[in-house]
Amino acid sequence: MATKKTKKTPQTLVIVESPTKAHTIEKYLGTGYKVMASVGHVIDLPKSRMAIDIENNFQPEYITVRGKAKLLKELQKEAKKSEAVLLASDNDREGEAIAWHLNNALKDKTSAKISRIVFNEITPTAITEAVKEPREIIESKVDAQKARRVLDRLVGYNLSPLLWTKVKNGLSAGRVQSVALRLICEREQEVEDFLPEEYWSLDADFSKGKSNFTAQLVKYKGEAPELKSEAVVEKIIETIKNTPCVVSGIKKTEKTVRPKPPFTTSKLQQAAANRLGFTSRKTMQIAQQLYEGIQIGQNHVGLITYMRTDSVRISDTALADVREWLSKNHPKELPEEPIRYAVGKSAQDAHEGIRPTYTSYTPESIKEYLSHDQFRLYSIIWERFVSSQMNNAKMVTTSVEITSGDAIFRVAASKVSEKGFYSVIKMLSSKEDKSTSLPAMKEGEELTVEKFHPEQHFTQGPARYTDASIVRMLEEKGIGRPSTYATIISVLLDRYYVVRSNKQLVPTELGKMINKILVESFPAVINEEFTAQVENDLDKVEAAELIWTNIIGDFYNPFKARVDEVMETTESIKGFLDEETTEKCELCGKPMIKKLGRFGFFLACSGFPECHNTKSIPLAKCPCKDCNGDIVERKSKGRGKSFFGCTNYPTCTFISHFKPIDATCPKCGWFMVEKYDKKNGSYKSCINPDCDYLHTADEELPVIEQSEED
Repeated sequence: MATKKTKKTPQTLVIVESPTKAHTIEKYLGTGYKVMASVGHVIDLPKSRMAIDIENNFQPEYITVRGKAKLLKELQKEAKKSEAVLLASDNDREGEAIAWHLNNALKDKTSAKISRIVFNEITPTAITEAVKEPREIIESKVDAQKARRVLDRLVGYNLSPLLWTKVKNGLSAGRVQSVALRLICEREQEVEDFLPEEYWSLDADFSKGKSNFTAQLVKYKGEAPELKSEAVVEKIIETIKNTPCVVSGIKKTEKTVRPKPPFTTSKLQQAAANRLGFTSRKTMQIAQQLYEGIQIGQNHVGLITYMRTDSVRISDTALADVREWLSKNHPKELPEEPIRYAVGKSAQDAHEGIRPTYTSYTPESIKEYLSHDQFRLYSIIWERFVSSQMNNAKMVTTSVEITSGDAIFRVAASKVSEKGFYSVIKMLSSKEDKSTSLPAMKEGEELTVEKFHPEQHFTQGPARYTDASIVRMLEEKGIGRPSTYATIISVLLDRYYVVRSNKQLVPTELGKMINKILVESFPAVINEEFTAQVENDLDKVEAAELIWTNIIGDFYNPFKARVDEVMETTESIKGFLDEETTEKCELCGKPMIKKLGRFGFFLACSGFPECHNTKSIPLAKCPCKDCNGDIVERKSKGRGKSFFGCTNYPTCTFISHFKPIDATCPKCGWFMVEKYDKKNGSYKSCINPDCDYLHTADEELPVIEQSEED
């Protein structure tokens, strides 16, 4: 008797970008679906050559990405066995291009219908809905990605060889990164040019019964006081110290505080930098983990929506979900209608704002399943979204003026009168969320002044960029897109054109040199207006309003002519960067040369290639007793962070996380360092833990004297 063959269930192949995402989605879809990951691009431009056919209308010459041939064959094999193929790469230009390349690589290997699906969150509902609504690949969206890729390749593969020829081998330049570098260098110049000016403030401690509070001098003889010196302040104190102090005015004002919209990519990076101290790269890495899914008990759950977005739009389904949660947990703070936020004019609006996929997954309820950093990032995303659909908060501010002779002091205290959206804010709370109090007072009441507090200050110059502020600037000026902000910063750091110091982005000497050459030679390209115009043109390509090859054609010919001109006329500074020193090589006795390398300046033996001796440049003498070592820059093994240690390690274990400057402390003789905090900005301080010396603007620091060996 013949055995009856079981009929196989027709297979649908779904291809996503991430293996983690593939695992989660396959569980959601169940029988009849096989989900595989392309792990990003399978087909792309080669790294070893330009691969743009300039004579053939700038057509890119794509190849299978090195190491991806086996994976591509596996995808083709599964596609051949499938009844349908769904390309589910990310819903942005890069994802559309990945789907386009996969379609081209698979269509001749299978008779299956190949379609494109997109989703904004990895939840069972979103995935099943996406599978029900397949669509064609959007060619104009692919063209926009192609235009960006070709333009960046043409710029990079022309500017980089120019830098190799004129400056140093191994350097590179990019279209968008070079503009970001320019912004950072220009800000650094402003910081260096700024001359701080001295000014003073005057506070006074007042008491009423057992209560004490501090108020600030705001008027003297009817005008805002100009306290330019200690003598001026002391004269005011001397004039008013014996005069009665009377409450001369009490004013109450009510302020309505509106909730903020859900996060966009840039706003999330800014908040994570300011609140959590995250770099942009770290923020996006953790957001990716939350998006792709976390194991919550028995289920693998995608916790947030897609994290690369410039929109604050929220779906009706999500609005219904958060309003239901609020009706149960904060019914008094639920508005009658959902709050809808306006999407910016420049937003592509391809995705919703960043939000939790399920409001019921409160941060505290899933804390045990998250790492410390995952919990903190998820918390601010959840708080921002939920609070965005709540009532306004209200604050009552009481401002009290106290008159003492010709002086008027003022103090203010605020109290939350209606909590509104503050009810769910914890991680995102700020000073204005907090209530402060004053003792009950009435006009005409006399107070006692306990003590005056004159304090010296110096005007602060422009602050160096941080991850948060450079992302805000890039967004404001239309440079790059949400998907590129973190990469822009990372590339500048990886190339050592910029370093982080006290969370600030500081250009290196190499970065300044590269910027000077590029800005002077290519002012029409390395500027924010051109870069922003490119983004606008790419949007028009995606909207099928411009042909991508026309954009490239208009740009390339004058650009290439300028590259050739600079290559011909600009004098090379190769070799001029090397500087002879009086120090001798301890291995062969030949002079050491100061050279500029991949990670800054270093000393190398002039006997190279016979002698390969290199070492770090001494920045200061080690301050430890009986140690004759030098302080040099080192990098930690794990994360490659810079620190400054003694050359006599491990005998001497002196370490500083602040870079020495070319000056010694006039009080104790140890070396000085530059520090930064929000109150004082950048300032110079002695590294000696037992010395309290801080440098002020009117003092001249003694320069570190180098020994003859140095």
